[in-house]
Amino acid sequence: MTEAGLIASIDGIGNVIGRTPGVSKALLVGSHTDTQREGGWLDGSLGVIYGLEIARAGLESHLFTEIGLDVASWVDEEARFARLLGSRAFCGELRESDLAVLHDREGLSLSDARRDAGLAMRPLATLEPERHRAYLEAHIEQGAVLEAHAKRIGIVTGIVGIRTFRVTFTGEQNHAGTTPMHLRRDAGKALVQFAAELDLLFKSVAGEASVWTIGEIQLHPGAESIIPGRAELLLQIRDVDDGILQRMQHALVQCVAARSDPATVLVQLAESSPPTAPARMDETLQASLRKSAQGLAPSTWMSLPSGAGHDAQIFSSRLPTGMLFIPSIGGISHSFRENTSDEDITLGCQVFADAVSSLLRSSAGVPDTTLIQN
Repeated sequence: MTEAGLIASIDGIGNVIGRTPGVSKALLVGSHTDTQREGGWLDGSLGVIYGLEIARAGLESHLFTEIGLDVASWVDEEARFARLLGSRAFCGELRESDLAVLHDREGLSLSDARRDAGLAMRPLATLEPERHRAYLEAHIEQGAVLEAHAKRIGIVTGIVGIRTFRVTFTGEQNHAGTTPMHLRRDAGKALVQFAAELDLLFKSVAGEASVWTIGEIQLHPGAESIIPGRAELLLQIRDVDDGILQRMQHALVQCVAARSDPATVLVQLAESSPPTAPARMDETLQASLRKSAQGLAPSTWMSLPSGAGHDAQIFSSRLPTGMLFIPSIGGISHSFRENTSDEDITLGCQVFADAVSSLLRSSAGVPDTTLIQN
């Protein structure tokens, strides 16, 4: 960011932010550079590089006269400590007291991680309403909708809400050979039965676009000759309709209550991370992205909702927010096989840059131009 001409800094939890010098107002462009375990090379980082490249080109062509472009790499979008951690903190959703209680899966506290990284004494960067006029993010689709429709650009209309839960089953650890079946308090068996019942229950209350995933199961102590005394699963539900999410959560609570019996296996439910609400993208920014897509990629773009969560949904309640997708080959993401063609990566950056350029020019009250040649 510094080499591109931005004034760069790292805040107290690792957000990296580059600011255009000499301006009091700016569009904010960003994404994340962390990824899932065995994740791919584009999920998140693509949007940061787009922003950085547009900022470099804009500074070289003296585009930023009244309104600049600030570029951000948000930390921990993928939930090492908490999902969308960096953007939540930047938007004021998390305080220092909230950060102090967070731990990763290995038990390392966020406080210790900040200390080890030399960030503990740095302040948290925050959204500046008087400076930041809108937020834009580019990303791979992470699905197969664009590819299935033979489209190269996606204009995001909205982003799903996500709710994540930990369900814990507590029975009694015992010998697998000497404990008769009718005397067992098997937490692992209870988990499997619960999962099957919940799947049927969700099918009866979910919407057409609802999805649910059990992404992790743990049995303790985890040996073939030991009846598990404790078991846990991580569950995530997603939908673009908050009412449907509420209906699914109610069904989950009912299933937990029906399955829990302290005399055999106690079942307990807790939120695993703060929920994210469904978010609508700003109509004006969608229109600007559509205009750029139509000009540079006529008939090869479409509007679509995002089935994945993104930092953009955190900003949507605070700033006009827009988002652009490019295709994922085979719809694959969160995998080492994640990829996008060089041609689509380049086209996406051109469309994104053209839209940013148009927004900057119109906001400054001067005739529209483009920076994609730069």
